[in-house]
Amino acid sequence: MALPDPVASPQPAPRATIQNVLEVVRLMLGELRKSDRKVADLILADPHRILNATVAETALAAGVSEPTVIRFCTAIGCNGFQDFKLRLAQSLALGTPATHSVLLDTDPPEAVVEKIFDYTITSLDWARHHLDKEALKQAINILEQANYIEFFGFGASGIVARDAQQKFPLFGVPCGAQLDSHQQIMVASMMKPGDVAVVISNTGRTRSIIDVARTAKDNGAKVIGITGFETSLATHCDVTLLVETLDNTNIYTPTISRIAALVVIDVLSTAVALRRDEAHVRRFQRMKRRLTEYRTGE
Repeated sequence: MALPDPVASPQPAPRATIQNVLEVVRLMLGELRKSDRKVADLILADPHRILNATVAETALAAGVSEPTVIRFCTAIGCNGFQDFKLRLAQSLALGTPATHSVLLDTDPPEAVVEKIFDYTITSLDWARHHLDKEALKQAINILEQANYIEFFGFGASGIVARDAQQKFPLFGVPCGAQLDSHQQIMVASMMKPGDVAVVISNTGRTRSIIDVARTAKDNGAKVIGITGFETSLATHCDVTLLVETLDNTNIYTPTISRIAALVVIDVLSTAVALRRDEAHVRRFQRMKRRLTEYRTGE
């Protein structure tokens, strides 16, 4: 049996909330002690093996001491080994974890299909469980009271902004979407109380988006941020929706942040529409019927 590390490195801060413990393990790899990382590598390589293993068996397989296995469980926010195994079983019930969905240049098309769908489903489930529901309610309240809504974003976030703008029948008020930096700052500079700016940036570090948020807020508009990371962007927002997705540096990985943000836009627009009065519902129904007239009967 391997001896514990003679020199203890600082203990990583435990995660307060665990939904998919396999993804917590993957995200914390860089924070773990060297010996704890051996346990993590074993688990990520074959999580099913651990479900029926004892602490001693896990320690032997990882080449560490039994106390190291217990310490690893505590480091990732679990209350001991049995609690970890329970959470592991729950994670595996979600389906193939994103850690097993890395694309290889040898993958045939059928493997690409399975891996991308698995990765997307697991990542969306992660984002759903980590979304702050109270912040979501606040954002819906702000959008419900808006006289005008403008969406701002670049790149993949710009696609989300365009998608949000075309959902204006659900929001029930005029909506715009600006993707050009000059147009963005012009529109933000003209916003006023009663307007709402929705700034979309997965990194939360795009300087021009931060400038747009600051400008719109200075002019009295409410600002809602949709981002994947806690950054200084939040200081210029009245409400920030943290849409956390699973990071993956594989060059072929699909843009899960974009997909998750699109889902959040669907949630916001639908929730606002459900609060509108009967007159709005009737107008929306008429619009849907008119659209149907443009389709063939085939």
